[in-house]
Amino acid sequence: MAWAHRLGLLLALLLPMVSASTPGTVVRLNKAALSYVSEIGKAPLQRALQVTVPHFLDWSGEVLQPIRIRILNVHVPRLHLKFIAGFGVRLLAAANFTFKVFRAAESLELTLPVELLADTRVTQSSIRTPVVSISTCSSFSGHANEFDGSNSTSHALLVLLQKHIKAVLSNKLCLSISNLVQGVNVHLGTLIGLNPVGPESQISYSMVSVPTVTSDYISLEVNAVLFLLGKPIVLPTDATHFVLPRHVDTEGSMATVGLSQHLFDSALLLLQKSGALNLDITGQLRSDDNLLNTSALGWLIPEVARQFPEPMPVVLKVRLGATPVAMLHTNNATLQLQPFVEVLAAASNSAFQSLFSLDVVVNLSLQLSVSKVKLQGTTSVLGDVQLTVASSNVGFIDTDQVRALMGTVFEKPLLDHLNALLAMGIALPGMVNLQYVAPEIFVYEGYVVISSELFYQS
Repeated sequence: MAWAHRLGLLLALLLPMVSASTPGTVVRLNKAALSYVSEIGKAPLQRALQVTVPHFLDWSGEVLQPIRIRILNVHVPRLHLKFIAGFGVRLLAAANFTFKVFRAAESLELTLPVELLADTRVTQSSIRTPVVSISTCSSFSGHANEFDGSNSTSHALLVLLQKHIKAVLSNKLCLSISNLVQGVNVHLGTLIGLNPVGPESQISYSMVSVPTVTSDYISLEVNAVLFLLGKPIVLPTDATHFVLPRHVDTEGSMATVGLSQHLFDSALLLLQKSGALNLDITGQLRSDDNLLNTSALGWLIPEVARQFPEPMPVVLKVRLGATPVAMLHTNNATLQLQPFVEVLAAASNSAFQSLFSLDVVVNLSLQLSVSKVKLQGTTSVLGDVQLTVASSNVGFIDTDQVRALMGTVFEKPLLDHLNALLAMGIALPGMVNLQYVAPEIFVYEGYVVISSELFYQS
């Protein structure tokens, strides 16, 4: 049933959903998230409570009369959710039912107020996904009111009708909620699947332990493994256990996500191993402002001018042999790249010959952002690019002069390439149809915190 699936997805907001995290990553849903679910969950809950009521058998006459009863409407004026420390989430709801009673003489309408109470526990399955179970559930029916306008229904019959309807609701309402929870578990089982990061890379997620529930939030530690061509990315050193402080920029926010250093180290190692950070920088030979040719280099390096009397195209082959390093300090995130740059020129036989090579160190400022469900980044150069001559086939090289040229022909293509990769982003903890809204990002020593509202699009 479509409405059951939608409500199942909605109720899953109560749980620590994870679609991208690392060892030591912490995902919290705060009280504000429960308030949001309480508001948007009323309509789906109303549809879920429209159960089928079997016929009532009227024995009051000479002939047995089956009386058909149908629910016309269910209105949920109040839905309240709260955390139960050390346990899970409690659901309290008030629902007003309107019934149509089809009698042979004339039909009548009855209204019946019902209170619902359900406690849910969240545990861990054998495949390391969240599992929700109903611990206790009960419904309490009030007094039914008759709206047929004629007062022709006998009091005895009304009493019997009420008893029949209340018995049906007592049996079926909690069963409906239980069925919805099973739908939630099916949905949560998809969290262990692979999500794409790039053309040849994926990320897989699993729980580390059962959730921690306090009176203020529900918290989950999750594990993420990045894969390249089907093989996991493993850091040289094990990640230290990450503990997110209890009150870290969560004032009024629905969700708090703590991302440890491990996520950034793993993502950068993936980029380095995949070769995505490598690039070739070329220029248009006949362009007036093209500095990637032997004539421009010849002004700085005389041997280049001697070997190439005619202008020939130059290529910078940028290769990242060393893994980029992310550094997270309070209110400051930076990256350091150490590319090896080989400078080649086209020879007369169309082959390229190596002129010289450079060991380069580039320090970058890293600005983090969130777009819908992805963590993205942009960079800019900090200070001067550091150059050291690794080898030369054209004699002495003045690095100060080459640095000025590299600042013109190297920095912008490198930034454009790197920022395009970082713009692809990595999915943050989330679920189908759920987006982060108005996120704020805070950088601390060794970790990043995202504090955000949530928006669920049904």
